[in-house]
Amino acid sequence: MKMFTVQWFVLFRKHLRNAIDFVKLQWLPAYTGERRRWQSLKRDGNSENDVRVFYGFDNLPVSVRQIGGGLVKCDDLASRFPNNPTQPNILYLVSSALPRVGPGFAGLFLPDSPAFMTRFARRAGVKVVVNHDGVAYAGWYGPGWRWANYPVRRLVHAADYVFYQSRFSKMSSDRFLGERKGSSEILYNPVDTEVFAPGPARTAKAPFTLLVTGSHYGFYRVESVVNALGIVYNKGIDCRLRIAGRLRWLPSEEDCRRQVLELAAIKGVSALVEYSGPYTQDEAVSLYRSADILVHAKYNDPCPRVVVEAMACGLPVVYSATGGTPELVGDDAGVGIAAPLDWERDHPPAGPELAEAVIRIAEDYGAFAVAARQRAVAYFDLKPWIARHQEVFKGLCSSKN
Repeated sequence: MKMFTVQWFVLFRKHLRNAIDFVKLQWLPAYTGERRRWQSLKRDGNSENDVRVFYGFDNLPVSVRQIGGGLVKCDDLASRFPNNPTQPNILYLVSSALPRVGPGFAGLFLPDSPAFMTRFARRAGVKVVVNHDGVAYAGWYGPGWRWANYPVRRLVHAADYVFYQSRFSKMSSDRFLGERKGSSEILYNPVDTEVFAPGPARTAKAPFTLLVTGSHYGFYRVESVVNALGIVYNKGIDCRLRIAGRLRWLPSEEDCRRQVLELAAIKGVSALVEYSGPYTQDEAVSLYRSADILVHAKYNDPCPRVVVEAMACGLPVVYSATGGTPELVGDDAGVGIAAPLDWERDHPPAGPELAEAVIRIAEDYGAFAVAARQRAVAYFDLKPWIARHQEVFKGLCSSKN
């Protein structure tokens, strides 16, 4: 008992020291720095013709354009509204890429960086706009999902305006974060359709290349497509599978890759599977153009940017008809596999269902490809997305409340 008490005390002292160091070295400097930032703003009044946007980072990471992620939206907006960390009148935050002081404590013992940033901004008369993606829930996040939602909940309700990335994003937000009373709208993720455009038309005798891409946090996203590949190939359709992006369901990417290769060997399709690894945002166009069909098996994805990027490049989409993905693809740009709405566990599409969808697209590929490109241009082009932000920003800046 005495030994146990000593060990417990040593462990407690270690964690207490780490907590004190965190507060002194990270949290307190960040807190006081943000307080000074907003206290030093010039009180020159807001003008609808003088919109100055701060994205929550003193410098947008250089790698944003290279690796993608939630902050790509900030990079898109910065082409019209450059990051202004010194004299902003709009604070624009993306819920899936929030600035953080550090892990732990978020919203419980100490306010996290989005919380005190928002508080100081509003005291200074700066309007807060949130681009909201999805929420944490038991089925995909696991234990601690309520904790993970806490800072986003406060942010969504404190904001002056919220852009929900899909109807599904708003529905899940209302359910898990509480229904918001302030101004909001649905605004889907954009794509620059002048950059993301189809390459040369595929030749009739070329193998169909299936593409799975994004950040893969669940093995099922790859597993179900590998299972489908063999079925499609055995049906007489010459096809290949390219897997791109980060593999993250195991501790190391090499372990994930080994698991994929073992599955491909079991299914007898090793020669048909290629893993190209992580790619930069600047490499995305050539990646899409090297493929024919995007297979997006992620369950309950709120608004996957890879889907609109692929469609802009003329790729039809085979997808899990859950989350916000059906809103993006519509009726003609791909084939979805239905699944029940469940917050407790995922319901990924099975290999045979994916195979049937791939075969359906292959049989009428030209029509699906044209529809995918047309839908991306009509509904998700970058220019109207920026223009809508400009309208909202100007309205907020000219308001007196």
